[in-house]
Amino acid sequence: MADLNFKNDVEAIEAFVSKYAEIKREIAKVIVGQDEIIKNILMVMFSRSHALLIGVPGLAKTLMITTIAKTINLSYNRIQFTPDLMPSDIMGTEILDENRKFKFVKGPIFANIVLADEINRTPPKTQSALLEAMQERSVSMNGITYQLPDPFFVLATQNPIEQEGTYPLPEAQQDRFMFNILLDYPSFNEEVDIVKSTIHGDMMEPNQVLSMEEIIFYQKLLQKVPISDNVYQYAVNLATMTRPDTPKAHAWANNYLSWGAGPRASQFLIIGARTHAIVNGKFSPDIEDVRAVAHNILRHRIIKNYKAEAEGITVENIIDELMKA
Repeated sequence: MADLNFKNDVEAIEAFVSKYAEIKREIAKVIVGQDEIIKNILMVMFSRSHALLIGVPGLAKTLMITTIAKTINLSYNRIQFTPDLMPSDIMGTEILDENRKFKFVKGPIFANIVLADEINRTPPKTQSALLEAMQERSVSMNGITYQLPDPFFVLATQNPIEQEGTYPLPEAQQDRFMFNILLDYPSFNEEVDIVKSTIHGDMMEPNQVLSMEEIIFYQKLLQKVPISDNVYQYAVNLATMTRPDTPKAHAWANNYLSWGAGPRASQFLIIGARTHAIVNGKFSPDIEDVRAVAHNILRHRIIKNYKAEAEGITVENIIDELMKA
């Protein structure tokens, strides 16, 4: 285990920034490009939260997560969500042992990192079971509560193209995810490098950079980062501007939104800004850090109305307009 006895928090933060850069270097041995996506996933992880990743198949989502798990030495499970998946297939079930007593067999959710692949392909009952575990960080079975591992991080993916046979996540359940991350195709040069590095079957293995104890230490360290009042006020103001027909609503919210972001958005704007500041070498977040995470936090929390659809106004357009105010 690494020495975590730092003289002060400033020294600890400097050590964290160094470790973060080292993790990214190790991931780059396996994953070509996708720097912003990797940065966002790591930010959510160090913020002790969860992410919803939207991207077409074949963009190395699974490889990305397994590589991150290896660099931090965390247990990892991938759950393929299908229409016939039951809550017990995720959480676990009770069986009769040789002494004819019920014994709880833990499901794949009992891991540090859980990839919920194509979460919208399973019915709401199964979706809800996963999201309850994300919120409570525990599983209850017949009146007994089983704590999930710490750290615990869920990355759920959705395919934005295929909608047949899917059960879209309700907005209230999407709200459990700190970030909604859009995964795009690699650039031409990145795709050439990907093909060169993968067709020979000799991919490099990343080295372990962080232990489980270290990631828990750094998660707690980030919670102690000081935040000024003007940053709190900017984050809350940005969230309240999204709520149509309220005193602080922005004109675009009144015109183009049927529903705005709730208080959890304000919380996540601050948490995200705090982590964004630290990974970029600052000791306290400012308004620019809030703006840097606003799209990932707000895009799945605001609902467009028919007028926005008719005029071709996107959620990204609305968030950009809000940040001009």
